[in-house]
Amino acid sequence: MLQQFARKIKREDGFTLVELLIVVAIIAILAAIAIPQFSAYRKRGYAATLNSDAKNAYTAAMAYLSDSPEGTSDCAVAAEVPGYQASASVTCTGTIDASAGVFTIAAPAAWDVTDATISNVGTLTKSSPNP
Repeated sequence: MLQQFARKIKREDGFTLVELLIVVAIIAILAAIAIPQFSAYRKRGYAATLNSDAKNAYTAAMAYLSDSPEGTSDCAVAAEVPGYQASASVTCTGTIDASAGVFTIAAPAAWDVTDATISNVGTLTKSSPNP
C-alpha cells in the first residue's frame, strides 16, 4: 500500500501539447482584441492633451492681455504667454490680441490626431483621433 502511494507521488505528469496549443491560441485571440483597443485609448488620450493645452494657452493669453491690453500674445514666445507650459512634444503657434487671433496646438505626426485651435473669444476646435 505504501509503495503504491510512493509511486503516485513520484509520477510527474505534465500538460499535453494540445493543451498548451489551446492556451497559446486563447492568449493570441485576447491579444488580437486588446492591442487595437489600446491604440484607440492612446489616441483619445493624445487628443485630450491637445485640447487641454489649447485651453491652458488661451487662459494664459487672456491673463497676459488683461495686464497688457494693447499687447499681442504669441504662443511660440514663452514671455508673451506667461504661465503656459506646453506638454511634451506639443507645439503652439499663432497670436492672439484683444480683437482677433487664433492659437493652433499641434502634436507630432506619430500621435495621429488632428490639431486643436482656440480663438481669441475662446472658441475651441477640438482635436480628435484620425480614423
